[in-house]
Amino acid sequence: MPKIENIDAEYVTDKNGVKKSVILPLDDFYELLEELEDMAAVAERKDEPTISHEQLVEDLKKNGLL
Repeated sequence: MPKIENIDAEYVTDKNGVKKSVILPLDDFYELLEELEDMAAVAERKDEPTISHEQLVEDLKKNGLL
């Protein structure tokens, strides 16, 4: 995730100098969108049951995926 201090953002201000909009480089914009999608996926799955790493490895081996 890009650190806010590393984003080369430009601001659009109103006549009083109040920031109203932001202009981001496309790479930063797409990276932020990807992070938001990842966080949304985590939030959607937060109540799903979990399994141990050992169980995951065992299941993958049973299914021929590892």
